[in-house]
Amino acid sequence: MPAILAAENLRFLDILRFPPIAIEQGSVTFICGESGVGKSTLLKLFNATLSPAEGTIFFSGADIGGMEAIALRRQVLLAGQTVFLFDDTIRGNFEQFYAYRGEPCIGEDEMQETLRLCSLELPLTANCHTLSGGERQRVFLAIHLSMKPAVLMLDEPTSALDQKTSHQMLERLKEHCKQAGITLVVISHDRALASAFADTVIALPEGACG
Repeated sequence: MPAILAAENLRFLDILRFPPIAIEQGSVTFICGESGVGKSTLLKLFNATLSPAEGTIFFSGADIGGMEAIALRRQVLLAGQTVFLFDDTIRGNFEQFYAYRGEPCIGEDEMQETLRLCSLELPLTANCHTLSGGERQRVFLAIHLSMKPAVLMLDEPTSALDQKTSHQMLERLKEHCKQAGITLVVISHDRALASAFADTVIALPEGACG
């Protein structure tokens, strides 16, 4: 399969230099490495939240430098470590995120299914303000998953979960994304998860300065 995301000669500020990277379309790719090597920065470069000081990033073979940023981010969607949810019900959060995108919201059955894929079974009337950190993380992830991007990028999606729930969720996500043709890119500090679920592991070396 061709690379859906690729990077060449990529440098961020004068802090980080990245090796050549190619992420195969339809794959599950884990990005691993020590703290400070630029894992989160790389995902933000991939969807143009950050701009490189040098180098080129390609999405489906096209240089993202020539793309409209918002359109790119809808196709290369990032669920970062900071969970943002409205002080509203789970249903209300789905509705507000879709309204922000100017798109009709999905139905309640599909909301429940995306929550199930994220190993969360709660009524849509539950208020997100009352949920635990792990539950909020999974609601946030489910909303992103429901938007059916070409690439879904997850930054430490299991950080607030126990081992059993982490494995269950990633197993469901991998199966769903394979069936839906979604390329899944996951940052994780957990090498065991990477070994269990990754098609490919990209290990970032310690970033070179200057």
